[in-house]
Amino acid sequence: MIDDLSDTQDANPTRNAWVRAALERYQQPLIRYAARLTGNAETARDVVQDTFVKLCAADQAKIGGYLPQWLYRVCRNRALDVRKKEGRMSSLEQAHVVSFNGNGRATENHAESNETHALVLEAVGTLPEKEQEVFRLKFEHGMTYREISAIVDMPLSSVSYTLAKALKSIRKKLRGKVDLAPNR
Repeated sequence: MIDDLSDTQDANPTRNAWVRAALERYQQPLIRYAARLTGNAETARDVVQDTFVKLCAADQAKIGGYLPQWLYRVCRNRALDVRKKEGRMSSLEQAHVVSFNGNGRATENHAESNETHALVLEAVGTLPEKEQEVFRLKFEHGMTYREISAIVDMPLSSVSYTLAKALKSIRKKLRGKVDLAPNR
């Protein structure tokens, strides 16, 4: 994405290492996040590239220990701007990956797991946009409530409420279709 950081105006090796480490750690998760927001994988890559360009120009000291929140927030704002500009709101089609055993056939366990995964994704897809975003930040991107709060500019209590509401809706939609009890 950003091939040569030495071409940037700031030739500080420590700063370049910081940006490079952020790129390696967050590029793919941000692309998935932006793709969900924009509905287009190519647009998502552009949004993430814009995010890292902004990181290159940002004051590292001001970002401090809030790099993930800063990246997701910038990415989110850019994705929403692009989506608004394009005047459309579509969701990225879900790609289902089938796991195979050594002889090339899907195993029964993996097939069942993929079916469950598909049902969960379908249920998540029916949630209102804000609930989907909070749910995905928590469970796909592993963000804390505090990080989610900073990213979506929502009070911490609202993040908790929104996530609880989303989980309740998903459980209701999956009741009778999926065993929701944990394996013991």
